[in-house]
Amino acid sequence: MTMATTSTKPQRISTGLPQLDQMLGGGLLPGKLAVILGATGIGKTQLGIQFAKAGLDQEGERGIFFDMTARGDSQNHSDYADRIADWNLKEMPLERLQNPEDLWSVEKSRYDCIHPFHQLGKRVTRDDLDNDEYREWQADLTRKLDITIRFFYGNFIHGVRRCVIDGIEPSDKPSDSFQFDIFEYIHNQILKKDCEWVARDLLRVHYRAHADEVSRFAYPQSQIASMILCTSQEVMLEELLSRPLDSGDILSNANTIILMGKTREGMKMGRALHIAKHRGSACEDSIVPYTIQEEGIVIGN
Repeated sequence: MTMATTSTKPQRISTGLPQLDQMLGGGLLPGKLAVILGATGIGKTQLGIQFAKAGLDQEGERGIFFDMTARGDSQNHSDYADRIADWNLKEMPLERLQNPEDLWSVEKSRYDCIHPFHQLGKRVTRDDLDNDEYREWQADLTRKLDITIRFFYGNFIHGVRRCVIDGIEPSDKPSDSFQFDIFEYIHNQILKKDCEWVARDLLRVHYRAHADEVSRFAYPQSQIASMILCTSQEVMLEELLSRPLDSGDILSNANTIILMGKTREGMKMGRALHIAKHRGSACEDSIVPYTIQEEGIVIGN
């Protein structure tokens, strides 16, 4: 007699838009990277807010925002969150972890957003900086990466299971962009790394003294869903559909790619999205119109 085996499919991650979830065959896959690509003002950040908001219903905690904008301003996350989700974002201060005991306190380590690179202005590549500025940037980067680890780890140990990385700006060669380098660090050294090793990177010499807490607050890395919002130089959806992928481009490593762009029909402009890639799952191949309303992205005419 042979025993029947059953396989359990991983629970899909809702994007916060039921119609988009349906197009994705039930939603995003846990532990995978989704890239949203489109021009400034096309609605990427609103989609990110809806995705983060959906975490409250699905995992019991809203998602978090890592704002990589280097223009000196933010992506208006606070305004969008207040309007779309009645959500007052709590921003993390840019301070080093002085007392490791703070990590285990929700009040002292659970933050909704962080904006660590605002002092760069519009500079996002090596060619944008002179030698002195580049040395200053390198010296500051170690501190920023330490704060970055603290932000993600401090949220994940308290139940957060989804994150939005926003503010990736276009550059002629993505491989020369500081932002892409930093994202690769976040993706490989935090999001895809076992939580114990993330804790070791953060706590360093204090790790052994807090090994019990690290074990008690362990989280399943395989359940972290990440969405990165990338600004494109292309505005029209047709241009995005024919966009070539550069060597090393994060698009080539993403599990899911959603394109958002403008459309034109006669004398009327509109917006539409298309799922260009959704590895490991069936998805719709259609181009779907959407509008931006008070409640965020609304799919359909």
